[in-house]
Amino acid sequence: MRTLVTGGAGFIGSTLANALVQRGDEVVVVDDLSSGRAEYVDPAAKLVEGDIADVDLLRDLASGCDVVFHQAAHRAVLRSVEHPIETNRANVEGTLAVLTAARDCQVRRVVSASSSSVYGMAAPLPTTEAAPTVPASPYAVSKLAGEHYARVFWELYGLETVALRYFNVYGPRQRPDSRYAAVIPLFIEALSSGVAPTVHGDGGQSRDFTYIDDVVEANLRAADGPACSCTGRAFNIAGGASLDLLGLLGILEGILDVEAAPTFTEPRAGDVRHTRADTSAARDAFGYEPAVGLEDGLARTVAWFGDGS
Repeated sequence: MRTLVTGGAGFIGSTLANALVQRGDEVVVVDDLSSGRAEYVDPAAKLVEGDIADVDLLRDLASGCDVVFHQAAHRAVLRSVEHPIETNRANVEGTLAVLTAARDCQVRRVVSASSSSVYGMAAPLPTTEAAPTVPASPYAVSKLAGEHYARVFWELYGLETVALRYFNVYGPRQRPDSRYAAVIPLFIEALSSGVAPTVHGDGGQSRDFTYIDDVVEANLRAADGPACSCTGRAFNIAGGASLDLLGLLGILEGILDVEAAPTFTEPRAGDVRHTRADTSAARDAFGYEPAVGLEDGLARTVAWFGDGS
């Protein structure tokens, strides 16, 4: 099978692209390499450097593809607060370009990355897909807009689309070297270096952390799930347990056998207080079940960092 992975040199995209190569797919990756790394992409995949909003390029790459996995995005909430126009171009115009190219090339299905941030600040816990969507950042708005475009392309043009609302993905290849980096690689880097980890807010905010292998499995299952139960819909993809940041820090201290007193700073603008997902809809539609527990996933992630990767 021929597949296209957008953002396929990034953390999630490269792990997914390499899994597709390993199962025998002919894989094309497109990435602008602004945050992704070419060395993360399996040499058996074809890597093309390009702009995700370039619909002509995407038509060339999507030609002959059965499935497009759309992972390219400006991901950080804080980055979107500071740079809303750039976020909109990458996430909204980019998604529209991907869907247009897939439609024009008669791709069977597009599986796109969305985000738990679409629910906003006051979602009931555990959160189902029926909860109101009240985005609290430009990033979250852009992800919800992408979901609506995906649904409309299914309803108007018959392009099969599935949106996956990721909850706090973590694991090997997630980079700490950015002011927009996620909390787990930042905690691991600080603890490994003997530096006080920074906690934004009081540390009581909680997240439903999802290991990268479970996200890859969700994408593979969503690509092959029955059209009658999948298409035109958005699904929660999460790890199945919620933990606050101080609890997370404690687990990592145990894995690394260190103790650290964190430095507390102001909360990040646009961050929600708590996330915890109900993933039963994804289970019923295409058989998704998280398989990697949090402590196991954190241990694997620490080991990857320790290998100097």
